Amino acid sequence: MNFLPRLLAAQTKNESLLCVGLDPEPGRFPAPWRGDAARIFDFCARIVDATKDLACAFKPQIAYFAAQRAEDQLERVLAHIRRVAPELPVILDAKRGDIG
Repeated sequence: MNFLPRLLAAQTKNESLLCVGLDPEPGRFPAPWRGDAARIFDFCARIVDATKDLACAFKPQIAYFAAQRAEDQLERVLAHIRRVAPELPVILDAKRGDIG
């Protein structure tokens, strides 16, 4: 199934137009993880788990991962989404220059 039918099916199933952005910035993590870039996967996976039945898509912003040299964690996040919400499309936000 290509993108548009998957998106429409997810919108119908979850009765949602919500696209959840995954923009991990360790300096804004909850207190126990604040500043710890090694927790990017954990942070994003918890967001995915909490919103998978509320969203119609996920949109990780690659620049946030790259800024922390956490591309491996991005791959893990994508695998997690495919495992726990395989029906939801992923939109990889690959623009640059829009984060501090």
